[in-house]
Amino acid sequence: MNVDLNLPEDRASPRPRRKSKRVWVGGTAIGDGAPVAVQSMCTTLTHDVDATIRQIELLQEAGCEIARVAVPDKRGGEALKEIVRRSILPIVADIHFDYRLALMALEAKVHKLRLNPGNIHNKDGVREVVRRAKEQGTPIRIGVNHGSIGDREPGDIRDESQRMVDLALSEIRILEDLDFDDIVVSVKAFDVPVMIAAYRRLAKAVPYPLHLGVTEAGTALSGSIRSAAGMSVLLYEGIGDTIRVSLSEDPVVEVKAAFDLLKSLGLRDQGLTLVACPSCGRADIDLIPLAKVAEERLRALPVPMKVAVMGCEVNGPGEAKDADVGIAGGVGKGAIFRKGKIVGTYPEDKLMDGLLAEIDKILIENGKEPYSQKAPKLSHEGQLTPGRSVPAGQRT
Repeated sequence: MNVDLNLPEDRASPRPRRKSKRVWVGGTAIGDGAPVAVQSMCTTLTHDVDATIRQIELLQEAGCEIARVAVPDKRGGEALKEIVRRSILPIVADIHFDYRLALMALEAKVHKLRLNPGNIHNKDGVREVVRRAKEQGTPIRIGVNHGSIGDREPGDIRDESQRMVDLALSEIRILEDLDFDDIVVSVKAFDVPVMIAAYRRLAKAVPYPLHLGVTEAGTALSGSIRSAAGMSVLLYEGIGDTIRVSLSEDPVVEVKAAFDLLKSLGLRDQGLTLVACPSCGRADIDLIPLAKVAEERLRALPVPMKVAVMGCEVNGPGEAKDADVGIAGGVGKGAIFRKGKIVGTYPEDKLMDGLLAEIDKILIENGKEPYSQKAPKLSHEGQLTPGRSVPAGQRT
């Protein structure tokens, strides 16, 4: 049987990105082939400007490119001018119901509004907001969430995905009727199949960039899995221009999860990509705690680098031969390898230092500054592989 491996659906890479209008959020481009941008939302009280700016700085350090803040009241609106002035990231103002808060946000020169004109009952106010946004070149994201689409009317046979899409299209028409097309759209749902179907349909119906998300996804583990299950399907199909991994967590964790998702799909190539085996009874080093320490110590690498942490010679240099650098465990010791070739051997408690030293060599060879002195000082000493009562190197 002959198989044509050149068919687009069989290629080992995401499909071409969906064509869309380009929108600028401050200096960050979204849509029209721009890299998929990572967003998050501050958990601070917006009127606490210092706390909000501190969190934005932490988000930026983690890789966030656009920060959203809630504007629930006048105090939040009054804080926006100072937040915009001090923020290292473009600011999105999240507005509901009150057009006057949107006008305050525009007066503060926020970089994007998130609002649904249909839930603002003062239509003159909507027109004024749209007029000002157009004058300033401020885009508006229409954000439909499944939980806010209202009860189903008797006789309505549409599925939940279509109800979301139709609501989004009605909100879009309000803006288009006011001659405004600097638009971004989202149709988020907790239920992954509903969310996927809604975005697929919307992608065919409008020319605007799409912001992806699984709403109320959950805590760090379950929420990251649910978000990846939904967004990875769409991103692989070329759908999606910005993403947020919505978690009941520190928003820095959202950003880390988002970047790991994009790197897994080959859509972003930035910083650390960690390859680590799951460990087993064969491992002769305490691989799991070592991998966790390696991830934290290397997370801020300034250049793209694939690093492997492997538990034994079976899954060592061979399986991770495409890694730039890595560790393969032995009995209480381990080898450091580069592109599958062993370049040094160290006792287990010195493996991380040896790995950092080799990473410094790679950086220096490529004209970069060494990294080891900037890395967090963490150790896996005294931490055992789950299920073991003695260090791996002492097994008998």
